[in-house]
Order: sequence, then C-alpha cells, then structure tokens
Amino acid sequence: MENDFSKQTAEINETIKALKRKHMSGYFVNGKEELFTQLCEFIPDKTTVGCGDSVTLEELGVFEYLRKREIRFLDKFEPSLTKKEKKEIYRKNFMADTFITGTNAVTKAGMLFNIDGNGSRVAPMIYGPDQVIVVVGTNKIVKDTEEAVKRTRQVAAPLDARRLGKSTPCTVLNRCIDCGHRERICNDFVLITGQFDEERIKVIFVNGEFGY
Repeated sequence: MENDFSKQTAEINETIKALKRKHMSGYFVNGKEELFTQLCEFIPDKTTVGCGDSVTLEELGVFEYLRKREIRFLDKFEPSLTKKEKKEIYRKNFMADTFITGTNAVTKAGMLFNIDGNGSRVAPMIYGPDQVIVVVGTNKIVKDTEEAVKRTRQVAAPLDARRLGKSTPCTVLNRCIDCGHRERICNDFVLITGQFDEERIKVIFVNGEFGY
C-alpha cells in the first residue's frame, strides 16, 4: 500500500514538473476543502468567472462554491436559460477573468487532452480568459497522448454521452466506434502542449477519482 502511495506521489510530482516545463502551473490538494482554499487564492472577489461542463467540478461542489462567492459567475446551468441565452454565456466566457473547467486527461509529459462536442469548453481553454483553472482527479493522469485519446474515447465519451441523454451508438455499446451520428459528441480533439503565459493555465490535481 505504501509503495502504491509513493508511486502515485512520484507520478503527480513528475506531471507537475512537466507542466512547468511547458509554462503551465500544477498544484496538488488532498480534498474539497483544500481545493476551495486554493480557489480562494486564485479567484479574487468582484471578478468574472466562466465555467465548462464538468462532472469533476460537479462532484466536488465547485459550482455551488462559485455561486456563493462575491463574483460574477457566468452560470450556464441556470435552469431558466434559453438556448440563445446559454450561447451568449459561451461567448462571454472568452472575456471572463477566469475560466474554470475539468479535463479529460493529463499526460505525464504535461499535456492536456480534451474531446468536446461544440467547442464551448475547449475554446476558452485555448484563448480568451486571462486565467484558466483546470481541476482534475489524479485518476486522469495518463502515460502519453495515445493513452489519453483511448481513455477519453473509450471510457469518458460513452459515459458522458449517456449522461447527456444522447442516442449515439456508444451509449449502448459502451465503446466508441467513431460513428457519424448527428448527436456525436466527439467532434473537437484538442491537445494543449504549452503556453506563452506561464501564469495562465493552472492545473489543480485533487487526490482521488473524480469524473470519468
């Protein structure tokens, strides 16, 4: 058990160092309370915060945390929003001070991999907000980009399609067959391999399994 813990710690430290080499920052927290403390440090009051769709953030209570902060939260989950209003929020995310999201995988070489349906999550990660905070469970650390793609397509995407109520083949087969279905959510494949501004992307690893 101790060897497993030491191995995991070494893996996390290796990944954080790799992120730094690619001009991104990595942090490690042990749970929800430590995560909130870190977010308080990174997100000032009175600023604008956008978010991406994320099971990890939902499981950790981050959306509720943001709703209680003295910030302008661009809450895409507000039930009363029309389709047009939600689309407007997606556009406002580009001008947010902070964009917070999860990620499908982080490679040990310090790269972030994501698959998105309409680009509303990955686009602000790439450009727009001054600060991007990525919250990820330690279960999302993978060996390389090949494993990142495989994990996302064969594990995460079918589960996410089912969560979203899609009728794609993967929701029945529990695996990706690279379908051409009109409700396909695997449309945008994005690999972030570095940044110009080393203060922009901050990756917070939360000890444990979160999201999928």
